[in-house]
Amino acid sequence: MPIPFFLHKESGEPHPRTLELLEAVARRIEKEGIDAWFKLDAAELLGEEANQYDKMRDTLDVWFDSGTTHRTVLRGSHALESSYPADLYLEGSDQHRGWFHSSLLTGAAIDGRAPYNALLTHGFVVDGKGMKMSKSKGNVVAPQKISDTLGAEILRLWVASTDYSGELSIDEKTILPRVVEVYRRLRNTLRFLLANTADFDAGTKMLPPAEWLEVDRYALALTRRLQAQCVADYDRFEFHKVVQALMNFCSEDLGAFYLDILKDRLYTAAEDSRARRSAQAALWHILQSVTRLMAPILSFTAEEIWATIGGKCEQGESVMLDTWHELPAQPDEAELIGRWHQIRGVRAEVSRVLEDVRGSGGIGSSLQAEVELRVDADTFDLLAALGDDLKFVFICSKCGLEQVGGDATAIVATPSNHAKCARCWHWREDVGSDPEHPELCGRCTSNLFGSGEAREFA
Repeated sequence: MPIPFFLHKESGEPHPRTLELLEAVARRIEKEGIDAWFKLDAAELLGEEANQYDKMRDTLDVWFDSGTTHRTVLRGSHALESSYPADLYLEGSDQHRGWFHSSLLTGAAIDGRAPYNALLTHGFVVDGKGMKMSKSKGNVVAPQKISDTLGAEILRLWVASTDYSGELSIDEKTILPRVVEVYRRLRNTLRFLLANTADFDAGTKMLPPAEWLEVDRYALALTRRLQAQCVADYDRFEFHKVVQALMNFCSEDLGAFYLDILKDRLYTAAEDSRARRSAQAALWHILQSVTRLMAPILSFTAEEIWATIGGKCEQGESVMLDTWHELPAQPDEAELIGRWHQIRGVRAEVSRVLEDVRGSGGIGSSLQAEVELRVDADTFDLLAALGDDLKFVFICSKCGLEQVGGDATAIVATPSNHAKCARCWHWREDVGSDPEHPELCGRCTSNLFGSGEAREFA
């Protein structure tokens, strides 16, 4: 871009009519193009003064205007709405030699520093095959179409789940359906948390973690680890890692483990028992944490949940105005995570055996099975500590434990010979022990009409 100044040959000062001359040059460029300045004879505008002035031949970098917005916008036209330096400059990777570079140069020249505290660059959207989108190729995916058909949340989730450090791939046949599945998993998990805390008033029914069952305390420890990881990823603008962490937490830690175990206690324990309130206390904290963690990405869903649970904060009634959830502290969280990690490893082996037996037609479900574990000394000590609660961890009706040498270790699952309880679906020898309730087992009778079964771990 030309710098249309006329400088005095002796003093070097711009012509006193510079503003008027700039307007005249601008009109010519508007008609004839940018070369109008370079073709211009100074006498056409200066007349007899032309021989006293030099026409500038210097040019201005095309990015100079945007590169000085830290001066003209942040501290100029929008000073009241902005702050200097900017928290973040965000643009595509092509701006490394453009806006980012010119901003850095002008900032260093004027203020001795970059005009931003952080800089983020991203790749560009391509189709599922990595090809640049083009109308002629017919591979353009319109954001409005995605929003109209799948919803804005799916579009937001796709953006957040994609590693923007490279090109961002999208198509409607393979990539977006996978995003829909991720959203469905997250939403279904939150629906479960909402449903099972519907009758839980945290103000009156909350138990301190020290009174929770151990697997609930383990779930709280996992939630704290998730929250710390997600907050750190947000701070680094690594949104795809947040989505991945939330997805793994909901599908693996919750869906495939904790909630799978918890269903028996939520559905069969006495309504106001310690066992059930312990579970609900953990679920309440998980719900509070996950809702806030997903809010920057799945904003509409988070607001929907926030309204359902009656969420409020000092700033108002939007989850967007709240801060991260404050989880109760536990001094032995590292030990909890380590111990239950080992238990989950054994559980995975038991589940494989149960699935083999079920696949061969030996049992209809894992609850029909009785499991016998022959394990080494360390594993025996690990599992024996759970007592009779071990069967709830493995989701079987009975679990036996025997310590053996390394070569004799084994997991054996056999179908139960007992009757099935109509309420909890466990196959137990005490089904019908109460003549008034012939279809119920002893623990269900106790949970409904007695003091309730004692549970400490699961």
